[in-house]
Amino acid sequence: MKRLPLFFLVVAPLLGHAQVPKSSVPKGGVPTSRSRQLTKPASVADAPPLSLQQAVAEALQHNFGILLARQDEAIAQNNVTRGNAGQLPSLTGNLTRTFNNNNINQKFGENDPRIVNGATSNAFNTNVTLGWTVFDGFGMFIAYDRLKTLRQQQQQITRATVEETVETVTNAYYDVVRQAGKITSLEAALKIGQARIDLTQAQVDVGVAAKVEVLTARVDYNADRSLFLQQQQALSAAKIRLNNLLGRNTRTDFAPSDSLTVTRDLNEAAITEGIKTRNPRLAQARLGTEVATYDRRLARSARFPRIGLVSGYGLTRNINNAAFAGTVLTSSVNQVQGLNYGITASVPIFDGFNLRRQEQNARVVEEQSKISLDQVSLQLDADAATAFAQYQNFLQLLDLEEANIQLARQNVDIALERYRLGLLTPLALREAQRTQLDAETRLLDIRYSAKQAEIQLRRLSGDLVQAQ
Repeated sequence: MKRLPLFFLVVAPLLGHAQVPKSSVPKGGVPTSRSRQLTKPASVADAPPLSLQQAVAEALQHNFGILLARQDEAIAQNNVTRGNAGQLPSLTGNLTRTFNNNNINQKFGENDPRIVNGATSNAFNTNVTLGWTVFDGFGMFIAYDRLKTLRQQQQQITRATVEETVETVTNAYYDVVRQAGKITSLEAALKIGQARIDLTQAQVDVGVAAKVEVLTARVDYNADRSLFLQQQQALSAAKIRLNNLLGRNTRTDFAPSDSLTVTRDLNEAAITEGIKTRNPRLAQARLGTEVATYDRRLARSARFPRIGLVSGYGLTRNINNAAFAGTVLTSSVNQVQGLNYGITASVPIFDGFNLRRQEQNARVVEEQSKISLDQVSLQLDADAATAFAQYQNFLQLLDLEEANIQLARQNVDIALERYRLGLLTPLALREAQRTQLDAETRLLDIRYSAKQAEIQLRRLSGDLVQAQ
């Protein structure tokens, strides 16, 4: 049988270890020693360790969601310029050069035709124009403040994306720890099952037990092996999910080096205060109301006059090779150059009530942003209350299961010893074994759920990234 790797996990000991007696291969060629699939060949190297800190660091560098959010933040940063807000003048240079080749037929009376075939001319025009809006109802200053607020809002979006991604990565990391812990529990169950087979076979050999008891022990052992193989697949899927979040090859193998431990001293009042002061989604909603206010003020600024300065310098030259001076065909050159400057002003008088409509819509959007802020605040409070209630409940369950697992382990140790002495039935031993395995699984699941609630509370209070 091909040997499969045993993944190393640095966690607190979760299992009691039963002594497995050595035995030879019994009649029928069925191995009764330790299952080969639990033994790692010396030629197979251990998977490289991966800590939670390393996983978070890789996600911050390579997660696609974070990378895209940072690109959006860079765009928002680039947009914050006075030129984009309309505060700076515009300077434009223009140049044109045209050539003409025409046939000319002019008549001055019946007997004075003037015909020129292939008359050529060319025109050259170049100028530099300057335009500068000096007053637009203070709209340019409002627009600049709006751009800075949009940059701050995008920064909060990036921060929220980072924290939510870190939460997802942390949950995925601890899911790998949980699935690996279940592998360890099933390994212990297989050791007990193997010990049961060995003891039963020894009893059959000396004639104190029926062969059917050996067959039953092997059926139960194979059932546990089936669970073990399924759990290996679950562990592999959990690693793939984490690798995908880290933005690296999903087939990269690793062994988690951090244990699944739950912090027990979170304070609800501190979490509520953290939501109000540090939660990026709430800050994003607040900045959204500021942007809506700027939009309303911009709509109102359109009612004011617009005053601008214009200036330019130009050179125009026309060369005509078919000009008539009386009856004489000649060439002419016209050249104009010089500076021009002035002032422009425009006042909106009537535009079909569009300005009023735009102001009304801007007020509605501003009111919507305030409603959205209240909604986000209430939702965050609800999420925090729910997560904290779950957190407290899981802590109580965790205390219960940690005490229960000790009882289950002691029960299996006693049951195995009583079975070895012939004082316990195979069914009772199997029941004790299943009880321990169920207790191990419940403990891992509850510990993981409690950790999820803790991580969510840290993310809501805005200190998850700092905690990592």
